Amino acid sequence: MTILAPIRAAAVEFAPEVTYLNTSSWGLLPRRTIAAVKALADENAAGRRVGAGSFDAVEAARAGFARLAGVHPDRVATGGSVTVHVGLIAASLPPGAEVLCPEGEFSSVVSPFALRGDLCVRYAPLDGLAAAVRPSTSLVAFSAVQSADGRVADLAAVRAAAAAHGARTLLDGTQAAGWFPLEAGAYDYTVTGGFKFLLCPRGTSFLTVTEEAQGTLPPLFAGWVSAGAPWVSNYGPLERLAPTARGFDEPPAFLSYHGAERSLDLLAEVGADALHAHATGLAARLRAGLAKLGHATVPGESAIVSVPGLEGRQPDLVKAGVAVSAPAGNLRISCHLYNTEADVDRVLEVLA
Repeated sequence: MTILAPIRAAAVEFAPEVTYLNTSSWGLLPRRTIAAVKALADENAAGRRVGAGSFDAVEAARAGFARLAGVHPDRVATGGSVTVHVGLIAASLPPGAEVLCPEGEFSSVVSPFALRGDLCVRYAPLDGLAAAVRPSTSLVAFSAVQSADGRVADLAAVRAAAAAHGARTLLDGTQAAGWFPLEAGAYDYTVTGGFKFLLCPRGTSFLTVTEEAQGTLPPLFAGWVSAGAPWVSNYGPLERLAPTARGFDEPPAFLSYHGAERSLDLLAEVGADALHAHATGLAARLRAGLAKLGHATVPGESAIVSVPGLEGRQPDLVKAGVAVSAPAGNLRISCHLYNTEADVDRVLEVLA
């Protein structure tokens, strides 16, 4: 596979000390991101920074994610975790509402609904999710790419089934955004943690909500930033939330967002098409090599390659300096911007 020019140019941003194929757990931070975080930390230590950080960085990160997700920045709320975003959506549902989720879905996507206690939460196999939508379904909550094994959902089929039955859709893009085309505007809500394929520091998370669906969300986490104009609503109750998705912003972790601005800039420089071609090309090479070794992988064209039953080889790989993960009985190997054919070949060499 030929390394595309933008991928080659971005390689100078990373300096892993191991063969790093574990982006599904967390992404490596680019040099520019580290520099931005360090600069802000130094300013805070020296007392040179007013307010501990800049909302300009938050706005730049919002715009960077919006560009990647294919929506206007007004449709993006910034926060610190997917769980909080999903909790807000869970709180918007009336008692007895039916929520449909895939079996084995990531906990943060299902737990806020399951633990409310007064909702009907149903589960279906991922490949049968669209067929499981019924007239009583209020919301379909699912990940674009499954955390446990990298399977990609049939997004078009689920959207069509939800629309046919009048159900809303909540898509988790955490394992997708950064290598997989994310059309956030096609869903009522999306939630995306920034610290994996978006290469942002922990403490960055993005919620998108359509203008129509925005009216269903309660002002559950309203705070001084929810008015949309920083520093002017610090005291007393807010008169109203910002009329855009900014009304659901959380107070930002400035260190994380100063870094996120730079990470999202890097992804924009590389380009979505180049990222997708590079990551899936490496994953295809890995699947072919594993097949030659007699290992069956989870089918598909995902950038995340999972080998059921091979989780016991993770310690061997770690000992050999190869970072991978082993969730849900799978050996999980994830390919991204900073990976090369040599990384893939190193995995195959150790497993052989």
